[in-house]
Amino acid sequence: MTRPYVLLSCATSIDGYLDDTSDARLRLSNEADFDRVDEVRAGCDAILVGAGTIRADNPKLLIRSPARQRARTSRGLPANPLKVTLTATGDLDPSARFFTAGEAPKVVYTATSAVAKARGRLGAGAEVVDARGPVELTAVLADLAARGVARLMVEGGGAVHTQFLTGDLADELQLVIAPFFVGDPRAPRFVGPGTFPHDPAHPARLAETTQLNDVVLLRYALSPRYPGL
Repeated sequence: MTRPYVLLSCATSIDGYLDDTSDARLRLSNEADFDRVDEVRAGCDAILVGAGTIRADNPKLLIRSPARQRARTSRGLPANPLKVTLTATGDLDPSARFFTAGEAPKVVYTATSAVAKARGRLGAGAEVVDARGPVELTAVLADLAARGVARLMVEGGGAVHTQFLTGDLADELQLVIAPFFVGDPRAPRFVGPGTFPHDPAHPARLAETTQLNDVVLLRYALSPRYPGL
């Protein structure tokens, strides 16, 4: 199957949490890393998050740097990558910044049973695509490839990262570690339970480490498609 190059991007605490249980969003990164992520986004054709991330974080998923936006348009690309989300229920808020911020096209992949609901809620705010039920990542990736997406950045949340990793559908992991612990079992984690192809007998290759002030970036090669392998 033809599919995009899939890059997972995530920031966690030392003990692997994506957030804590307070009302305020936990800051796991710093300005140096935010700028790095912006550069990575600028090099991708699409950015994908799960519906839970839209509800919890209300992300814009836009390139922050005007210079990077101009560099894209000078190459004949849209200023911002395509926005993509997955939902099993179609329960999405059309006023979320995912849908209202920027002019990038938005594509929603949902289960067959939720297509009508999603289209009714979102109207012209996004294209809703039937991705079977439950949502099948292989179908999603095949459809994105058909749309010309060669490089896909996946920014979470934990359930989505778990699906890509256990399905052996990721080529690269960019994992940023914050210098503290959360220690609350109620808080969301980077991944949930599952059978992962990269186990103790088949470890992922650590391709790069970079210190960014008080956080560290770990880049793992998860498939032979990783550059240089």
